[in-house]
Amino acid sequence: MKNFTFKINENNYSVKIVSQENGTIQLEVNGTKYSVKMKEEIKARKTPILVRRPPKTAPVEPVKVNPSSSGKLKISAPIPGVILSLNVKVGDIIKENDLLLVLEAMKMENNIVSEKSGVVTAINVNVGQQVLQGEVMIELE
Repeated sequence: MKNFTFKINENNYSVKIVSQENGTIQLEVNGTKYSVKMKEEIKARKTPILVRRPPKTAPVEPVKVNPSSSGKLKISAPIPGVILSLNVKVGDIIKENDLLLVLEAMKMENNIVSEKSGVVTAINVNVGQQVLQGEVMIELE
């Protein structure tokens, strides 16, 4: 069936596997016949299957903007990004936690909300515009 040559402690051994059935192997080592019983069957290794869990989607928390000490509130970009949508216009009356705009940063949408009620006095950005961190986007009074 198969022939092998082994070198163990500087001694050469010629091994010939004659037959294999039901966990018993008939072989010859340097012309001497042996019958070897396998303790357990050799199983072929299988490639592991990678199982991925679906990502846990945490609820998106809106980014809150702290009001300044004066009567005006300036909404600044918390991180650099692109304006995806404007949900207010000049003259709109807004309440606390109203959505002002959506800012995309690092492929994530960030909801920008107000922490206090007021009137929109100025909008300094447009949809699609890139903004830098700290850039004033909306002013409230």
